[in-house]
Amino acid sequence: MKTSKCNSLIACGIALVAIMLALPSLLSGQTAAAKSSGGNGAAATRGSVQIDQVDPGILGLAYSFQIAIYENLVEELKKTKQFQQVFRDGDLRARVIPNLLVLKTTVEKYTPGSETRRAVTTVSGATKLTVRSQLLTREGKVVFERTVNGDVRFFGSNLRATHNLAHNIAKTIKQSSWSGSGQPTAILTGEL
Repeated sequence: MKTSKCNSLIACGIALVAIMLALPSLLSGQTAAAKSSGGNGAAATRGSVQIDQVDPGILGLAYSFQIAIYENLVEELKKTKQFQQVFRDGDLRARVIPNLLVLKTTVEKYTPGSETRRAVTTVSGATKLTVRSQLLTREGKVVFERTVNGDVRFFGSNLRATHNLAHNIAKTIKQSSWSGSGQPTAILTGEL
């Protein structure tokens, strides 16, 4: 009987120590969240973004490529932490967000590749994508525009080009001179 009481007391003590150790980190996490929402961080400065479905343009881009570009864009933009929130197309919560930006992506060029040719020759068979990416206000004013490329040249599936493309778009937005205040410092066009 004494052993079970002793074990219970030890377990309670360990739990109490764990709570005491975790409490400061929880409080500092809340403080950091309050600071970033207070306007001091880059995410608060940049506002929120909604990612529209990928427009295949006049090309016969496979639906799997359109979805892969879209899903990779969602993930890559979240990773940059440039935006307070990243919304998907059709998310009703985005309607009430002030200064929401919309990311539109239109496919301009697509060169289908061959995984087999890449594996055998490493010189041919590249899959290439070129898109026009635009950040627009709700009113349709362009605050950022860039033509971005994504490809897979050596190893990997053809859909790897969509990941590389999304990564390049997110990187371009992060490195741009766009102020994030809703006013463009300059409309950027060109290729990455």
